[in-house]
Order: sequence, then C-alpha cells, then structure tokens
Amino acid sequence: MSPHQSLRVELGERGYDILIGTTVLAEAGKLMRPVLKSERVIVVTDANVAELHLARLQRALDDAGLQHDSLVVPPGDGSKSLDQLGALVGRLLEMKVERSTTLVALGGGVIGDLAGFAAAVTLRGIDFVQIPTSLLAQVDSSVGGKTGINAPQGKNLIGAFHQPRLVLADTSILTTLPRREMLAGYAEVVKYGLIRDAGFFHWLEAHGADLVQGERAELQHGVLESCRAKADVVAADERESGQRALLNLGHTFGHALEAETGYGDELLHGEGVAVGMVMAFDLSVQRGHCPPEDADRVRRHLAAVGLPTGFADLAPRHWDVERLITHMSRDKKVSGGRITFVLVRGIGEAYLDNTVELDEVRALLTAALNDADQLARENEAPGVTTRATLGS
Repeated sequence: MSPHQSLRVELGERGYDILIGTTVLAEAGKLMRPVLKSERVIVVTDANVAELHLARLQRALDDAGLQHDSLVVPPGDGSKSLDQLGALVGRLLEMKVERSTTLVALGGGVIGDLAGFAAAVTLRGIDFVQIPTSLLAQVDSSVGGKTGINAPQGKNLIGAFHQPRLVLADTSILTTLPRREMLAGYAEVVKYGLIRDAGFFHWLEAHGADLVQGERAELQHGVLESCRAKADVVAADERESGQRALLNLGHTFGHALEAETGYGDELLHGEGVAVGMVMAFDLSVQRGHCPPEDADRVRRHLAAVGLPTGFADLAPRHWDVERLITHMSRDKKVSGGRITFVLVRGIGEAYLDNTVELDEVRALLTAALNDADQLARENEAPGVTTRATLGS
C-alpha cells in the first residue's frame, strides 16, 4: 500500500499529480524523477524554509542521482516583486538553465508564486515542481497554476497561468509552523466547505481545532479534501473564466484589508480571508440571499479556532471605508467597472454576483466599523478583558 495519497488534476497534457503524505519530502527526488526532462533541478526557497527543510530535500535529490543547485531569496511577501523576479531570473540565466531544467519551489505561497512565475517566463517557459511548506500553500496556492507577483496597485496583478508538473505536499512539515500561520492556512480550508461542500464544513466544525493543532489524521484529511476540491474546480475552469472565481470567496474584502496594511505581518493573507468571508456572508444576508444563522455559524467557527472575524479582532488602526473600496476596485474580478463578488445563498452555496452597488458595500463596511468601535468602548470598561491577540 502506498504511503501517499494521490490526486490528479485533470488538464489533459498539462495534467499532474498531487501527492500527500508524511514522507514525500524525504522521497522527493524519487517521486519527481518520472516527470523531469533532465537530471538537473534548481531549488528556489527562502532563508527561513532553507534553514528548516533544504538539507532534507537536497539529500532526497542526491538519493535519486539528480544534479541540483539552490537559490535562496528573502522571506516575506516583499519577495513577490518585480525587483526580486528580475534578480531571480537573472541568476537562473547566469546558471545557464536550459528548457529541460526544472525549478523546484520549496516554500509557502510566496515562493510558489515567485518561482512559478519565474518558470513561466524564463526561456519562455520551463517546468517546475511545487513542494509547499505551509498549510495555506498545500491546500490552495500550490494547486492550479496561478503564479505571479504583487504590484504597487494591488496583489497578484502581474503573473501567468503556469501549471506545475507535480505537487508534493508533506504534511509532517506543517508541525514546524507557528500557530498563527496554521490558522491563516486553515481559513482557506474552511473556504472549500463554504463554497460547495456543506458536509465538509460540518466536519470542520467537529475536527477543525484538532487540524489546527496538527493532529495527523485530521490534518491529512483536511489537506486531501481541500486539494480535491481545488483540483475539481481547476479542471473545470483552468483560467478563471467562470466558476474558478468562486475560490475567491472572501478575497475581495481580504485583499483590500491586506493592501491597506501593506501586505506585511500585521495581517496575514489567511486572516484577511477569514474576515473577508464573514463580510461576504454578511453582505449576502444584507441582500436577503443568505439566512442570518448561516453567517452566525461561520463567524462562530472561525472565532472558536482563533481566527479574526471583524475589525475588532485586527490590530488597532484607522480604517477608511473609501480607501478600502478603492482597493476593491482594483480587484482582478472587476469587469466593466463593476466588482464581481463571491456571495452565498448559504453554507456550501456560493455564486458570483456583479450586481452589488458600491453603496451596499459602503453601508456594510461602515456598520462593521461602528460595531468594532462600540466593542472597543465596551472593552475599556473596568473589569472587561479584551480577546487574546492573534498568534498568542
């Protein structure tokens, strides 16, 4: 019996496998060898991941008889930039990569996006393999072929669709993650239940806390089901011409929050998505499309595991409604000057809606900020303690 669970992303000639297990990093060379065009690979990683996992990957490549070099970039979302992309591609060209060379992205979503985009544009396209090392990357960004970098005008606005040749998701790696990063990844796991699988969300209500704690069986199941959902959507709509956009539930709001906070440690992507999903449910309730009890259920679950659900849970700062709306207007789903929102008719019933007026969004954000201000005033009363900060 194979120690790995395998899923196929069905894209014809561009199809590939996702292998999920606790030993795939140690066997990475052997597992990727069948998809390589030559015996030369170049690993792209960041300084933090290199310290934790690069040596083990290098041993696996040695065991498989593969030639390999490594390139290490600075950690953090700042590496998803034109400057870093140019530097990375320049180093690859200096190393005389050939079209048969394969890049290996060892890291979280930043590395997967950056290395994947570099693979897409170097020599007009070379192969790459994803080895995601964060929960968010394992369940979301490593699957589907979206690669890219950020622009001053917004997140992921420069990029290409470039499918990997293989995804190796080693769930044992996740035990090295700080709790805050596990929670940020967990928001994307919850997303799959909210979009199209109410049964999965029900399972998460019972087992999500154990998953976040790193319990092996729950973690393996959560990663497997998330990848299965992502693979099905990508196979049906590779380039986000329709239903794949449902995977952006909460992201229009979340990306606006991230843009306002500067894409840094103040607000992680998954934290923004968590707040954004609550806002998407609240907007759906406001429009009369979703039962209020479903929105309450989502809010309760996210809060129970430790994710933020509104402005009151975020670091204190001045939030400006008009600035947030401006950020949203730069979203990739804007068409004809209108923002396409992912809304819901209930848990597991997401749909696309381009009929939302900005005044509706303005009213929602204003009410949410007023609620946060009221809660802050109440928490200043004697004897009242505030909620624990994220990552504690």
